[in-house]
Amino acid sequence: MFKALMMEQNDEGLASASIKEIDTDALPEGNVTVAVEYSTVNYKDGLCLSAKGGGLVRNYPHVPGIDYAGTVEASDDDRYKPGDKVVLTGWRVGEVSWGGYAQKARISADKLVPLPEGLTTRQAMAVGTAGFTSMLAVMALEDHGLKPGQGPVLVTGAAGGVGSVATAILANLGYEVAAVTGRADQADYLKSLGATTIVAREELNETTKRPLEAETWAGCVDAVGGDMLARVLGQMKYGASVSAVGLAGGAHLPATVIPFLLRGVNLLGIDSVMQPYDNRVRAWQRIATDLPMDKLEAMITPATLEDLPGLGADILKGGVKGRVVVDVNA
Repeated sequence: MFKALMMEQNDEGLASASIKEIDTDALPEGNVTVAVEYSTVNYKDGLCLSAKGGGLVRNYPHVPGIDYAGTVEASDDDRYKPGDKVVLTGWRVGEVSWGGYAQKARISADKLVPLPEGLTTRQAMAVGTAGFTSMLAVMALEDHGLKPGQGPVLVTGAAGGVGSVATAILANLGYEVAAVTGRADQADYLKSLGATTIVAREELNETTKRPLEAETWAGCVDAVGGDMLARVLGQMKYGASVSAVGLAGGAHLPATVIPFLLRGVNLLGIDSVMQPYDNRVRAWQRIATDLPMDKLEAMITPATLEDLPGLGADILKGGVKGRVVVDVNA
């Protein structure tokens, strides 16, 4: 038996969460069983924890948690043996299949990544999907020519999970980071992560009739989308790139093609869910070397399984700063 946060549906079709003792035989199919040590809370987790599952959960009863890290307990795959440390993000785990808000998980070996040397399972979940996505975004910008010294790199939604990690990584790599936030009280937090400039959300969240403005940003990690992304595209330097990782400001994009045609701006879509294995390994290895662990520690809010329903509601309201690390055995 093991403990898990179980979502169950009532006769009205509304789901609620409670801690349950579950038999190991109830775990889904897979060739690797993991003793989960830590998970985290992402925006998708907030949706899955909501009464209607955010449109993501297909079947109940359900164990949410799109990320987890732990130790292999049993394996029928030669790539993993008992005692190996592993991390899981993406693949719609925690949405369409059972996830990491439990003390055990079962999964296909194809979906796991070995935990890189230098990272603990706790640190890996301080990173989680949010930080993994941040690293993919930074890698994409660099693959398209971004180098330190070219000018400030903008990070939108900087106080959130993706933005916090992106800010810390970019600053550690020597970039000048301009952090956008709508919460003035987060300025000191963002500067502690390495941001050199704080940009008020109000400066960028309104569209303009001008398709191009002054060339300002050498790159951008955008977690907001919507009006802000449209505005930012017109402020990018010639040949610069924007990594689009989120839509906190909406899925619409009221922009023109002018920045692409006259300035050669690149809009790079970043997906963390279905990333191929080799790129996952590359990103996690970069995280282990390029994300300062003291900065990561400063982002962490500890939590237990019992805290998750409240945290799920908070993250949907934008009320979670940095990264939540869930100790599933606490």
